[in-house]
Amino acid sequence: MTAEDKLKLIKEVGEEIISEEELKELLESGESLTAYDGFEPSGKIHIAQGLLRAININKMTKAGIRFKMWVADWHALANNKMGGDLEKIQTVGRYFIEVWKACGLDTNNVEFCWASDMAKNPDYWKLVVQVGKSNALKRFVRTAEMMGREESLDKLTGAHIIYSCMQVADIFMLGAKITQLGMDQRKVNMLAREIGPQLGFWKPVVVSHHMLMGLEKPASKSADRTTRTIELKMSKSKPDTSIFMTDSQDDLIRKIGKAYCPAGIVEENPILEYYRYIVFERYPSVEIKREERHGGDTSFKSYKHFEESYKDGFLHPQDVKNSLTYYLNELLKPVRSHFENNPEARKLKENVERYTVTR
Repeated sequence: MTAEDKLKLIKEVGEEIISEEELKELLESGESLTAYDGFEPSGKIHIAQGLLRAININKMTKAGIRFKMWVADWHALANNKMGGDLEKIQTVGRYFIEVWKACGLDTNNVEFCWASDMAKNPDYWKLVVQVGKSNALKRFVRTAEMMGREESLDKLTGAHIIYSCMQVADIFMLGAKITQLGMDQRKVNMLAREIGPQLGFWKPVVVSHHMLMGLEKPASKSADRTTRTIELKMSKSKPDTSIFMTDSQDDLIRKIGKAYCPAGIVEENPILEYYRYIVFERYPSVEIKREERHGGDTSFKSYKHFEESYKDGFLHPQDVKNSLTYYLNELLKPVRSHFENNPEARKLKENVERYTVTR
């Protein structure tokens, strides 16, 4: 695969790349490259974290990049996830890893790294302090997702500031020349680009992937791009607007059946998003089942053609919902089977579900 081929593949992942020219230089250098993404283990895992993440990471590894998945258990502790219980957080982290293994992640080229292991290294904490000294407090406040709205500032704790400093330090301790996180983490990655050269490190290339929408009707638009991304993204706090990786077929029928999907409208339409970012990524040809009186079954080999047909009114919302339910159910079957048939995985799932109910 040429550097141009690799760049083209990574551009399929990045909704935004800062900068594309720097990424091209890295790919042409012949250097062994590492990219990373971090996740807080908290509750059940939804399809944006599961299926979509596996699709994107597989493209990165196909481009010859070694990927490190950062199990941010200490970050989740700082953010008071799972009631601040580190043992529960780590159980959830192991559960997430089992989900990825079951849904097709190329684990041969992915290394799972735990923040709690890195925390044993005094050089890590030295770097966290150096990062913290590099900028005024207000600069770190602006980077944190949990402080994205004015009314949340009164809930800010010292741990949240440490969290932001850790996020920047993580990149350099992991040796990641590429940060491959969601658009919601754009601000902290841009801060890392500023701080890296100041502390004698590199300026990481930021490849920000798209954040999959929740199933509800979007609220009024925000001017700020990052804030809008956070507003629209799938949220575990709204379980009926999120599709989880172990949802049953009945769950899918219920959730997708009542999802926002206005006829002829493609902008900020969650049903069409799932086709674009998941279904068409996994299936070379997508069939939409329809009654004969509505034109009969029809198939599409590209998302672009599918979107145009929906916009023109050729496809009805209920038909695309029904077919989406089928495809997502097929993609989730191996995950459900893994947790049903693997005793260790099943125990992890049971524990996570119990934590989610009782916390």
